[in-house]
Amino acid sequence: MSADIAALVLGCEGPVLSVAEREFFRDANPLGFILFRRNVENPDQVRALVHDLRDSVGRHAPILIDQEGGRVARLRGPHWPELPAARAVGDLSDADKATKAAWLHGRLLAAMLADLGIDVDCAPVADVPVPGAHDVIGDRAFAMDPDKVARLAAAQAAGLLAGGVLPIVKHTPGHGRAFADSHKELPVVPTKRADLEAWDFAPFKTLAHLPAAMVAHVVYTDIDADRPSSISPIVIADIVRGHIGFDGLLFSDDLSMQALSGTLGQRTAAVLAAGCDVALHCNGQRTEMLDVAAHGRALDAAGRRRWSAASALVTAAPPTDINALRAEFDRLLAG
Repeated sequence: MSADIAALVLGCEGPVLSVAEREFFRDANPLGFILFRRNVENPDQVRALVHDLRDSVGRHAPILIDQEGGRVARLRGPHWPELPAARAVGDLSDADKATKAAWLHGRLLAAMLADLGIDVDCAPVADVPVPGAHDVIGDRAFAMDPDKVARLAAAQAAGLLAGGVLPIVKHTPGHGRAFADSHKELPVVPTKRADLEAWDFAPFKTLAHLPAAMVAHVVYTDIDADRPSSISPIVIADIVRGHIGFDGLLFSDDLSMQALSGTLGQRTAAVLAAGCDVALHCNGQRTEMLDVAAHGRALDAAGRRRWSAASALVTAAPPTDINALRAEFDRLLAG
């Protein structure tokens, strides 16, 4: 690809960047990178990897991670503190306390990440599960009520931003009604559009002002029966950009998930053609990334505008007593 920044976020294989990876990233020039458990050992190692990833492209590229708390946490003990899943916050009966706890949850996540140079968190989860849905979302969701989910997700996002970390809302326009795990197969949701708008899409509409979001690999048969949201121009234009009104930076979910079919290059081309600003590939496998990079494109004018607006929100947090914030969070959760 050219010297232009590619509309890609890529992973790497392990805890140390290889010479081959450095050269590949230099040539591919992705917008940014994403870290997983395979990439983290201890704080100093992560800081070095973050530095080397940015050095490979010669700029302050965004570094993403999925650090929600609970079972979705790439950073774990003994080096990093444990935080509960979002549902532990949503289960608080007092609305004001729950909102404060959600903000603190985000602020504590941000402190953990910013200390390592990681500046983007793939959170909050704004999906609304329904009874019987697959547990792939489960307690990652704040609640089973759209209004509560929207309120608490907004508070968590504000806490992340206060700590100098950009939130990515997921999984627009909604993964909570899926009866399958999109990591393994394609979820198909036959619910009528009016019901989806009233329930599944509602939190994302409330959160449309946030700077970044990730789109789900889920088919909504009443909107586009032939394609999952991430590769559907109809869903992205009519629902995500239209009904929901989101004009921030839109990431695909991971291209290597089995909900999608075709080669990795075909998947890359499809999500970008559908209207995603950035294609996300996470597993760090070189052969796949070569195909992804070959079928990607430069970040277009709309993507550059959206990324500029989003990145401008990431500022260094003022000195804060994180231990005091954790103590306050723990008191709130204790009731």
